[in-house]
Amino acid sequence: MSAAVVSPSADQEFARYRADFPILAERIHGKPLVYLDNGASSQRPTAVLDAERRYAEHLHANVHRGVHTLSQRATDAYEGARERVRVFLNARTAREIIFTRGTTEAINLVAQSYARPRLGPGDEILITWLEHHANIVPWQMVAEATGARLVVAPIDRRGELDLPAFTALLSERTRIVATAHVSNALGTVLPVREIVALAHARNVPVLFDGAQAVPHLKVDVRALDCDFYAFSGHKMYGPTGIGVLYGREAILESMPPWQGGGDMILTVSFSGTTYNALPHKFEAGTPNMGGAVGLAAAIDYLDRIGLARIAAFEHDLLEYATERLSAIDGLTIIGTARAKASLVSFTLAGVHPHDLGTILDQEGIAIRTGHHCAMPVMEFFGVPATARASFAFYNTRAEIDRLVEAVAAARALFG
Repeated sequence: MSAAVVSPSADQEFARYRADFPILAERIHGKPLVYLDNGASSQRPTAVLDAERRYAEHLHANVHRGVHTLSQRATDAYEGARERVRVFLNARTAREIIFTRGTTEAINLVAQSYARPRLGPGDEILITWLEHHANIVPWQMVAEATGARLVVAPIDRRGELDLPAFTALLSERTRIVATAHVSNALGTVLPVREIVALAHARNVPVLFDGAQAVPHLKVDVRALDCDFYAFSGHKMYGPTGIGVLYGREAILESMPPWQGGGDMILTVSFSGTTYNALPHKFEAGTPNMGGAVGLAAAIDYLDRIGLARIAAFEHDLLEYATERLSAIDGLTIIGTARAKASLVSFTLAGVHPHDLGTILDQEGIAIRTGHHCAMPVMEFFGVPATARASFAFYNTRAEIDRLVEAVAAARALFG
C-alpha cells in the first residue's frame, strides 16, 4: 500500500460540498454525525430536495393521461428526467431508458421478461460469487421455473473475479451473463469490458448491476457495449423508490411486458390488449414522477462536480482509510482487489461486527455491519459478517480519523 495521498487542499475543496447536505449537520448521541454508510444509501443534497419539493408544490399530476396544464407539466418533467438519464448513460434513445423502483426491480424485469420466456432445461445463467442477492435470487427463480441452471464464476482471496474460470464457464449453453459492475460487499471493480467481449463472442447478452458504480464512475453504456444496465437513485444522492433499467432497444422490443395495467397499453378489450410502445410498455401504473425529477436533479448535481473529480478524490480517501485501518492490531481487511471503489470491509478480532457497529454509533459514526445482502461472499471468506465503511465525496480525512480512533478503542475495550 502506498502512502496516503489525500492532500489537505483536496480535502478542503470537497469539504465545501458538505454544506449542500443538511443531514450532515446532525448530531448523533451528542456527537457530530460521521456518515460512512453510503454503499447502502447516500444522502441527498439540497438541490435534489428542492427539485422534489418544486415538483410536489407546482407540477404534480398524473402523467401521459391528462389534457390539463398540470398533467402536461408533470409529463414534461417526467419525460425530461428520462432524457436526462439517457444523456447520463449515453444511451442511443430515451426508448432504452425504463424507470423502475430500483436496481432490484430492474433485474427482476430482465429475468422475468427476457430470460424466463427464452430459457429451458439445459440452458445456463452465468453470474459470479461477488453478486448482491438482487442479482442472485431473480436468476434462481427463473432457473427453478424453467429448468435452467445457475452457474457461478469463482473469485480469489483478493476478492477479484477469476477471469480464466469465468471464460471456461461460458459455453454454448450460456443464455445470459449477469454480474455486478462494482461489488457492494468488497468494492471490487469487475473487468466489465472483458466480460462483455467474452460473452458477445458467443452471442450471449450481458446485464450489469450498476448500483455501486454510478455514484463513483462514469458509465457509458455504448462504450461498455452491454445489453442491460441497472441502477438505483438512492445510492447516487437521489430519492428512494426510483431506479433505471437501460436495455438495447432491439432487445426491449422483443420482450413482452412484465406487468399489466394502465399506461403500458394502447387498447384494451375483453377479447385482447395491444401494448404501448417503448419505454411505456414496461412502466405499468402511475410512476414515481417526483422520484424521477429528483433523480434528474441528482445527475445534474453530480455533473456539476464532475464524476472524474469525484472518483479521484474518493480513491484518495480509500487509500488513506485502508492505510490507517490496516495499522490497527487485529483488523483484517476483507477484499483487497487491485481495482476498488471507495469502501473498506473488515473484521476486528474479538469484536463481532454488530457489536462494533453499535459502539461506533455511540460515537456518532454510521457504518454498515452484516452480510451486506451478499451471503455467498461471506461464506467464501469464512466470516459471518463484516463491518463496512463506504465513502462519498462529502467525507473527509478527519472523519476517517474518527473512525480509526473509535475502532482502535473498541479493539482495546474487548482486549
